[in-house]
Amino acid sequence: MTVHQSVLALIGHTPMVRANRLDTGVCELFLKLESANPGGSIKDRIGLSMIEGAEKAGKIRPGATLVEGTAGNTGIGLALVAQQKGYKLILVVPDKMSREKIFNLKAMGAEVVLTRSDVAKGHPEYYQDMAERIARETPGAYFINQFGNPDNPRAHYETTGPEILEQMDGKVDAIVFGCGSSGTMTGLSRYLAEHSPQTGLILADPVGSILTQYINEGVLSTKSGSWMVEGIGEDFLPGISDFSRVKKAYAISDKESFLAGRELLAKEGVLGGSSTGTLLAAALKYCREQTAPKRVVSLVCDTGNKYLSKMYNDYWMLDNGFLEREQHGDLRDLLLRPFAQRDTIVVGPGELLMTAYTRMKLYDVSQLPVMDGQQLVGILDESDVLMHVHADQSRFREPVSTAMITTLQKIDMRSPIEALLPIFERGLVAIVMDGERFMGLITRIDLLNYLRRRVP
Repeated sequence: MTVHQSVLALIGHTPMVRANRLDTGVCELFLKLESANPGGSIKDRIGLSMIEGAEKAGKIRPGATLVEGTAGNTGIGLALVAQQKGYKLILVVPDKMSREKIFNLKAMGAEVVLTRSDVAKGHPEYYQDMAERIARETPGAYFINQFGNPDNPRAHYETTGPEILEQMDGKVDAIVFGCGSSGTMTGLSRYLAEHSPQTGLILADPVGSILTQYINEGVLSTKSGSWMVEGIGEDFLPGISDFSRVKKAYAISDKESFLAGRELLAKEGVLGGSSTGTLLAAALKYCREQTAPKRVVSLVCDTGNKYLSKMYNDYWMLDNGFLEREQHGDLRDLLLRPFAQRDTIVVGPGELLMTAYTRMKLYDVSQLPVMDGQQLVGILDESDVLMHVHADQSRFREPVSTAMITTLQKIDMRSPIEALLPIFERGLVAIVMDGERFMGLITRIDLLNYLRRRVP
């Protein structure tokens, strides 16, 4: 076992594992675990390559400020390298990035600037354009520019491509990849053209990106949609991109991506991120279309640890319509946490207010039903706790029964949705009942989520 002198020495040389329980048709599917990089993603490779490339070219000096726009893991890869080498790093990220990634970036010392995710290239708040402007206006700053930096694909030409062929004994019929900055695709394409020209390149692309139509039809659209998968998909062709050897692309919806990622964990024990799910969904489609056996490699682009609050959170998935639930045709369809399924977060009347407060914080809820066994006896919200303890903090040790509200605004589960509005107008939460049986709570955001899911 080798002792490494720096965490940067752990970048690359990631393991390859064969999928055993997924339905791959007549094909064999292999997964290259880029999630095993120290920063948790394939982007560690380009973070190291682009910063060291700038050092060798004399573009940055010790203590310099680096600036980049990133919609995914490139920021974490850059932050890892910048931290180890003593550079200041400013990252502009769109507001759809998972909060785990943002927490990760800040903990490594990066300065994070959030910007809009609903604008396209050319808009002043588009993350790449904003990053370039910040670099231009910051004295002595260096703009990394992953979308136009040749050291991006070089990382995959020099490391990722050779590793894959070595691990697969040179026998690879197809590689499935995603495209964000296009570095992975361009680097692999150039390496395979020289060393394994028979290997096919298959693009996995989010629905809404312009790349699938460009590959499959040769049409470069100027209109893109929106998608929730992070780090891949584009609304323009990056300057470093080389699509000449990519012959097939699959457009994968957000729902397909998230469900494929969850299936990967459930069946193979591999915790991948949202883009990993996109690649896997495309890889499985490709494998199942084949009539002759092929050896196919797909990338586990990053770790799913960064998406626990999203694609691995059942409530987030339900809120966004990515998981199906039984439909009843009444107000039960709006209950995110049904009490009958033991999903509702509750508190007992004899429990301490400190316990109730801790439970609210842990589960990110602002009100708790107070249950005495199966009987609803009250409700406690943040304002109730605040009014009870603000003058005497020791009252946190008093029981919930001293602060809860017992005059309850109940609504029968068979009531029309319109009956919720007067309740919300009074600043209350709707307590849904089936006779004397408590079913759950409906809040304003629950109603909004329900209405949004009905939009085609």
